[in-house]
Amino acid sequence: MRVRIDVAYDGTGFSGWARQPGLRTVQSTLEAGIAQVLRLEETPDVVCAGRTDAGVHARGQVVHVDLPDQISRPHRDTVPADQALRDWLPRALPADIVLRTVRQVSENFDARFSAISRRYVYRLWDRPDSVDPLTRGFIVACAHRLDVDAMSSCASLLLGLHDFAAFCRPKDHGTTIRSLTRLEPVRQPSGLIEITAAADAFCHSMVRSLVGALVSVGRGQRDMTWITSLLEARSRVNDIAVMPAHGLTLEEVSYPPDQDLARQASLARATRLDLPATGHEHEPSPSASTPVPVPAASGLEPPPLTCDPESPSSSGPMSSPPMVTNPHASGAER
Repeated sequence: MRVRIDVAYDGTGFSGWARQPGLRTVQSTLEAGIAQVLRLEETPDVVCAGRTDAGVHARGQVVHVDLPDQISRPHRDTVPADQALRDWLPRALPADIVLRTVRQVSENFDARFSAISRRYVYRLWDRPDSVDPLTRGFIVACAHRLDVDAMSSCASLLLGLHDFAAFCRPKDHGTTIRSLTRLEPVRQPSGLIEITAAADAFCHSMVRSLVGALVSVGRGQRDMTWITSLLEARSRVNDIAVMPAHGLTLEEVSYPPDQDLARQASLARATRLDLPATGHEHEPSPSASTPVPVPAASGLEPPPLTCDPESPSSSGPMSSPPMVTNPHASGAER
């Protein structure tokens, strides 16, 4: 049985989504919890829609996991796997992971490759005289006032199908061509600035880099000409700041109708892995039989009350752009 799980988590205490030896991650915590409550001999392999970095939060993360159809427990009736997870898994998870929904889905559903859109929101506060320390884990405080109108004007220039290499950390494989459908900075009545970004998929650090570029515009350090020039780069641009992780939340993942799930997954795998779009290929993943220990406390420090960016990755100089010709850049990097 394939089971879809919608989950939310506070990323502060996790070293990202993906399992890593000796570190507390969302994936390893979920997998250990599932194996524990279902008393599985092997730890299941949980696949997610967006592999969030350390410190990034999620309200709308989607995962899938393949399980035995029926689960039996001593002195209890046999129950379907999805029902067992609904009943038992919430009590086995820590307080910083919450299950939203659990349901059986078609074998054609792939949380990662079937997705057609991911929506993130980055939250900023630019009034240094009224910072709320209770929000420090979810909102990045800036020492300078930001011109949200200027940020919005420049954000519109980045919409559409482009090569976003300037905003992505280098990777040996995988395309940096993405279709950015929404990039919208809005100042809420409270003064909170929310920057919503939606695309078919995002490269590693792409959302935080997009926000970093817009913050430079909002501070008056950059202009529209600079923003436009970034789309001509074919490698990471040092001038773009990578904003702190704790301001970012994965809010929603969208999927096509059930009848289109297999086709979408096939197209995404072909794009990501450079394979024929036959619907039978799959990305190699860690063995489901690899034991995953129950994670210990992470010991991670709370995020700082600042919007000082991380050091951007190194890159070469900007070069002449090739044509953007891939209209199926729907394989999720993140």
